[in-house]
Amino acid sequence: MNEFLNYLLFGWYPYVALTVLFLGSILRFDKGQYSWRAQSSQFLRRRQMILGSNLFHIGVLILFVGHFVGLLTPIGVFEFLGISHTFKQMGALIVGGLAGIAALVGATLLLHRRLFDPRVRRSSSIGDILVLVLLWLQLVLGIATTFWTIGDLSGEEMVLFMGWAHGILTFDPSAAELIIDTQLVYKLHIVLGLTLFLITPFTRLVHIWSVPVWYLLRPGYQIVRSRAKGGRRSTTPVDSPAGLAPVPGGDAAVRARSESGQ
Repeated sequence: MNEFLNYLLFGWYPYVALTVLFLGSILRFDKGQYSWRAQSSQFLRRRQMILGSNLFHIGVLILFVGHFVGLLTPIGVFEFLGISHTFKQMGALIVGGLAGIAALVGATLLLHRRLFDPRVRRSSSIGDILVLVLLWLQLVLGIATTFWTIGDLSGEEMVLFMGWAHGILTFDPSAAELIIDTQLVYKLHIVLGLTLFLITPFTRLVHIWSVPVWYLLRPGYQIVRSRAKGGRRSTTPVDSPAGLAPVPGGDAAVRARSESGQ
């Protein structure tokens, strides 16, 4: 029974969760774009919201990148760079521990605000509260794993999880066997993480796909004021050719100058 449950949770469930994550997100974007957002309540109890949100998002971002790099980078890459498993595990403990504590403090502030502020509570759905509770529990489990990790700094158990993650990506049916004897707290952490992937398309978590990184790549523009007839002023953003300054007066001014040979 233990082998069957282990194979079900760590051999099949990852594919179910990831399939629902990707296909469900695509379908939601196609069918319900107006719901593709995290409903904001920042005008209510704003100071606690900003502090909690910043701590939570910064911490979770560091944790996500750390898990992604730590689990999915081939072991041979670390060996080629001369990074031992012990050093890698110590780095994960220190950086991940600090990020996890920051994220947990932020999640606690957000959950307290969501539950105990009457106005925020009235504007919250059951799904909003459930997501925060699950995220809070996931962070608690993640921090709890450090107590078992400190007891064995050889990195052998970390290698098992890396092998499992690579096995899932390469559709290796024996991947689940690698972690059958690991501590229960690690397994609960993995299962709850996969469950968060599973529910993402149906909750406010779907906004993780909309991280506004395009702001870093958008072209600049300049607001130009021109005096029109009758003393009225128009304010129009004027684009310009690449590498040139915007032309005052907008398209009309550009045409007038080209016709006059300027």
